[in-house]
Amino acid sequence: MNFVEIGLSFLEGLALIASPCILPVLPLVLSASVDGGRRRPFGIIAGFILSFSFFVLASRSIVQALHIDLDYIKYVSYGLLFLLGLVMLSEKLSQHFTRLTQRAADAGTSLSTTSNAGFGGGMLIGALIGLIWTPCAGPILAAVLVQVIRQQTSLQGVAVTVAFAVGAGIPMLVIALVGRRVMSRLGFFTRHAEGVRKAVGVILIAAVLFLAFGPNIGAVPDAVAPQQAQEQTPAPTGLQQGLEHPYPAPELAGIAGWLNSPPLTVAGLKGKVVLVDFWTYSCINCVRTLPYITAWDARYRDQGLVIIGVHSPEFEFEKNPDNIQTALAKYGIHYPVAIDNNLATWGAFDNHYWPAHYLIDKNGQVVYTHFGEGDYDVTENNIRYLLGFKEQAEAMPVHVTPADQTPETYLGYARAARYDGLPALKAGPQDFTPATTPDESHWTLAGGWNIEGQKITAAKLGANLTLHFKARKVFLVMGTADNQPRKVTLKLNGASLAGDAGKDAAGGEVNVTGHALYELVSQPDFTDGTLEITVPASGVEMYAFTFGD
Repeated sequence: MNFVEIGLSFLEGLALIASPCILPVLPLVLSASVDGGRRRPFGIIAGFILSFSFFVLASRSIVQALHIDLDYIKYVSYGLLFLLGLVMLSEKLSQHFTRLTQRAADAGTSLSTTSNAGFGGGMLIGALIGLIWTPCAGPILAAVLVQVIRQQTSLQGVAVTVAFAVGAGIPMLVIALVGRRVMSRLGFFTRHAEGVRKAVGVILIAAVLFLAFGPNIGAVPDAVAPQQAQEQTPAPTGLQQGLEHPYPAPELAGIAGWLNSPPLTVAGLKGKVVLVDFWTYSCINCVRTLPYITAWDARYRDQGLVIIGVHSPEFEFEKNPDNIQTALAKYGIHYPVAIDNNLATWGAFDNHYWPAHYLIDKNGQVVYTHFGEGDYDVTENNIRYLLGFKEQAEAMPVHVTPADQTPETYLGYARAARYDGLPALKAGPQDFTPATTPDESHWTLAGGWNIEGQKITAAKLGANLTLHFKARKVFLVMGTADNQPRKVTLKLNGASLAGDAGKDAAGGEVNVTGHALYELVSQPDFTDGTLEITVPASGVEMYAFTFGD
């Protein structure tokens, strides 16, 4: 449980007392409480908390079930919160906003006289207050919904939701219990209501600007770990490059499902040597580690090694279990794979990279970590040492990435880099004019494209992407909007790919049949080149380029 986020959510709920959103329902809370018995105020607030929590959690389930891009909700909520801040800065806009929302509150005033005076009647009123309050609290609700949806577990989402609702309900409960005596003691807020409102508006706008344009704290990292230097490893007489301070292995948290295995726990694997591999199937750096990991599984499984592949997705389509199962068959993975769709285990391990390896000894301690590719001899000899082997493993071939190779290149506006051309990348459909000659490791677009946070989608026939790369191999993560196959055509340096075609681009065409990593170019030598991709039909989605040698 992330108690910091739960606490912040509670404070956000408390802060609603200073927002225009809460004002229209306060008279209803007060009048309904005065007219009823002593238990009625508690029923009102309980009903409000339950109805609000139900609405938010139901919305979370709908959004997740429909696979709605969270970027859309996030930026809509930013826009609504920004508008709310502008409303709070203007006295006229605030008055107009209050008049509009007061109509919703007036619709519920008759409840205080028609419902019974006890706790149950109060809950009914509170539940309806929650529904009445929903339209005027739309900006706050949108922001809360984003916060709740991104929680790593359902339990954490419930905790954040209830904490916010309780925070919002406490001021209303206090007002309901002591009524006008509380209001009379809030003289400062009455005398300086306009100043307080404007100050809250400024803080709200500043917070939105920071969230939208400030550093992306806590985001999934943009790149895999840098490759670590290779060193000759002596025989495994001890742990090589082990952690100075081993620590208890975190538990596998929030797993959406398991492939190749029933559910496993770290606690239940004590007495075994465990290798936890964080990977995702469209990451070429992860793919290049898989032959080593599958070999270790075949070699040491019967000796007491348990490998757990924690599949932590980078893109939304990677959450589909069928796509993951296809990848397991493609790469010959037979060890257990945990589907970490909400990055809960990723967060529990405080991981930051794909691929990442955590080696756990028989006592359940993390004793060795490695991030990125390489150091396979070190990792294997540490496995052998923990299993009790005395001799060194045979040397394994090592892949080394050239220093000047084009880096991983994301295409969606959220993480796009090195784009040449007009106009600048921004959300929504655009018609692009390409750069005449993109700089090395840069790319450009031509024609109609729809730009989203994680991807770009060809919106018109003949849309074109040109990339100036330096590498031996070029890979591109692609899919189609309707999951129907489509072809794209390729040219390298203005001519047919011929013998430089990647395994998925025979004849200079790629048949995009599903969301996957496609090998487009495979040159005999490491060199630079210009790759031109033309989309004859709309609907092809492109996410990120990766490279090999």
